[in-house]
Amino acid sequence: MGLHRAGFDVTGIDIKRQPRYPSFHDAPYAQFFHFIQADALRPPVRLENFDLIWASPPCQAYVKLAKKDGRHPELIEPIRELLARANCPSIIENVEGAPLWRPIRLCGSSFGLGVRRHRCFEVSFPIMFPQCRHVLQGDDIRAYYGKPGWLVWTRGGAQVQKAGRKPLLRGSVDNAPADMGIDWMSWDDLREAIPPVYSEFIGREALRQMVRA
Repeated sequence: MGLHRAGFDVTGIDIKRQPRYPSFHDAPYAQFFHFIQADALRPPVRLENFDLIWASPPCQAYVKLAKKDGRHPELIEPIRELLARANCPSIIENVEGAPLWRPIRLCGSSFGLGVRRHRCFEVSFPIMFPQCRHVLQGDDIRAYYGKPGWLVWTRGGAQVQKAGRKPLLRGSVDNAPADMGIDWMSWDDLREAIPPVYSEFIGREALRQMVRA
């Protein structure tokens, strides 16, 4: 959605069906979004025919608390090789701690959202990016992660922070339009989503450089 708002027509490729993909639930968007169920490491399209490639490999292998038992694939390196062969502007998105090359980090507080959700981006073109504004932002910050199927987490159940820290509030599907800029997902989708403003910001910068070039 963020890349669409930046000005791109979007083709998505995922090995699993994505029922919350915009073209599946909102007819006006169907002309701008196309979805192909396939293995992104064996793309059924010629990547060099695209103006920009955005890759979001699974992050579970790089999450700090994840078990290192080999259950989750580490796909950043093979995706980087794939994008290098495509020879067009590209972005690889993942969590903090993932083996990205000189990544930039975006935060919800940089865009006035009610969620932090740090994500890192390996960008193949020069880009200036906004810094976090945690100290300046006095509003409550909510979190979107946890068990599948949990729609609402209350303040009373949020006492998980270390001593001296402000208790962490949990988000909900009702909070998500304001906090995340997303009004089309279930809780289970929100747990893994990033605010569309992140990809919109990077997409606009990519498009600006393409036009200038």
